[in-house]
Amino acid sequence: MKPVTLLAAAAGLATMAGAAVWASHDDGPGLLPFDHPDAVARGEAIYAETCASCHGADLSGQDGVDWRVRDADGYLPAPPHDETGHTWHHPDEVLIAITTHGTEALIGGDYRSNMMGFGEVLSEQEILDVLAYIKSTWPERVIEIHDGINAQAGG
Repeated sequence: MKPVTLLAAAAGLATMAGAAVWASHDDGPGLLPFDHPDAVARGEAIYAETCASCHGADLSGQDGVDWRVRDADGYLPAPPHDETGHTWHHPDEVLIAITTHGTEALIGGDYRSNMMGFGEVLSEQEILDVLAYIKSTWPERVIEIHDGINAQAGG
């Protein structure tokens, strides 16, 4: 299966799973309950335990390195999840798929990434909550852009 086809299939599955888990979230385009305080609070705690060691406690990315420059082994550092990174450039379906399956699994080929999949570590709801927490920290203008990306993606 081609990497692009695999990514599309994984994103489609993530969309269905996200829709099933968060069926009551209808406050705007997308699947992330970023405007629900309980989900955001749960996501913040899970992020601190599971994601912060690589992506930074303050969402600023791997400490002391440029996240756009590959290391000697060909891996990109963990990117920031704040507005200075590229997380918000992707629709929810892709963010869910990356978090669930890992970057290498989705892109395939010779792409190298340290981002493992968390689908066997975290529940679908926990993944949505973590992503909701991340989105809740973005400035309003970035949230509006991300909502537009979701709307274009059909999310």
